[in-house]
Amino acid sequence: MLSTLLASVSWTSPTIDYHALAPEIILGGGIVVLLLLDLFVSDAKKWLLTPVASFTLLASFIPVVTLALSDVGARSLFDGRYEIDKFSLVLKGLFLIAGYVVVLLATDHLREGDYYQGEFWFLMLSSILGMVMMASSRDMVSIFVSLEFLSIPAYMMAAWRKRDRLSNEAGVKYYLLGVFASAIMLYGMSLLYGITNSTKLTEIGTALGESVTPVRALAVFFVVIGFAFKVSAVPFHTWAPDTYQGAPTPVTAFLSVASKAAGFVALVTVVYVGFPGSHEVWQPVFWILSALTMTVGNVMALRQTNIVRMLAYSSVAQGGFILMPLSVAGIAEQSALRAVVAYLLVYAATNLGVFAVVMIVARKTQSGEISSYGGLFSYAPGVATMMTLFMASLAGIPPLGGWFGKFAAFHSLVSAGTNWSYTLAVIGGVNSVVAFGYYGRILREMWMKPVPHGDTAPVVVQSPLLVALIITGVSTLVLGTFPGIVMHFGDIAGLTGALVK
Repeated sequence: MLSTLLASVSWTSPTIDYHALAPEIILGGGIVVLLLLDLFVSDAKKWLLTPVASFTLLASFIPVVTLALSDVGARSLFDGRYEIDKFSLVLKGLFLIAGYVVVLLATDHLREGDYYQGEFWFLMLSSILGMVMMASSRDMVSIFVSLEFLSIPAYMMAAWRKRDRLSNEAGVKYYLLGVFASAIMLYGMSLLYGITNSTKLTEIGTALGESVTPVRALAVFFVVIGFAFKVSAVPFHTWAPDTYQGAPTPVTAFLSVASKAAGFVALVTVVYVGFPGSHEVWQPVFWILSALTMTVGNVMALRQTNIVRMLAYSSVAQGGFILMPLSVAGIAEQSALRAVVAYLLVYAATNLGVFAVVMIVARKTQSGEISSYGGLFSYAPGVATMMTLFMASLAGIPPLGGWFGKFAAFHSLVSAGTNWSYTLAVIGGVNSVVAFGYYGRILREMWMKPVPHGDTAPVVVQSPLLVALIITGVSTLVLGTFPGIVMHFGDIAGLTGALVK
């Protein structure tokens, strides 16, 4: 009887597009290989781990390119809960290239610091896999799983210097506030599920419609606030300065670029796909968060004497500029999405380059103080020139990449054409001027101040750091000099992706 019952059941296996999932599959395979190598190879062959991590990231980038060049178009998997479209491919490429640059930054730093390299690369690639998954997730469950997949390894990486009090403090603060943010976000998601009886974002957007009730507004608000922790928006930024200062410098670079970008990707996905008709709730929230974040970040950065803490508050302020287009995303949908994607691309290239210079100078001066950059041009003109390039880009000075990122953000505000958008544009303009105060301070130290430590021997730039400088420097210059390139990526993400209907 059982055999008859089984014979009557039609078994159908799910259709899986392995090409669409190739980046995730390659990353997963590389993670397993790293784990096995770390377990079974001798200490003398631990140098194999870094090339495996590098090749895994580069190999994962290849199917991203082939998918982008494919004529198939957007690919939908798992009942539309996992989308491979232009938006996701652009951001996956960003995460993989940023991860590769972080590998270059961390290679010699880990070896010289006597860190456990196998576990570090395992955690880092796991976090990048979570980011890559996040770019394609269109379901609340997969978004939350991806977010934790990228966050939990980052908590451990922040505390990687086990015997360093600042590193332990960094890990604990990052973990506790991250868990708190996840709890708030989960509460909002549970309310959304109770209201709509679905976890799929498109179904949630349809069920919510344009009618805003108090419970629906509360659910949307909690989800947005949960992601505000992840992108270190004021007043949910308190973890960032201590975490950035205490974590190993390559981890700080990773958190300031890739992790922050992943938070914005999740935020954009949820807002555009899940809450398109609830912009009356989230637009004012983004307006307030943007104004507070850029203002508080810039004012606090002016007071810092440590370069990493200054960059932490600079990262907070830059997040405020990225939030600007989202404050009008319900009105100027396409231009706002283009601006966010363009800003993330430019910011990633510039900020990774800054941290490459920070590591080079710290090896020379054994100090993280801004005053240690005094007279840098006199004994390391190349490094000082690159730092000038990056600082000017962050300040938004043409023709570097940063100016176009800010231009796209301001353009989205102006195109909205409301009094509130014009007001935020004025606030952003004032903050752009304020930001040059602390960026210009570093330039003044490098070009006008004497050498404080008395050691004017030439700086030795290790090969991985040199390659990282070349990649980030060229990207920063090209993206600003030829803004059509970054706008092209913004266009394909914003116009042909599945987010803007």
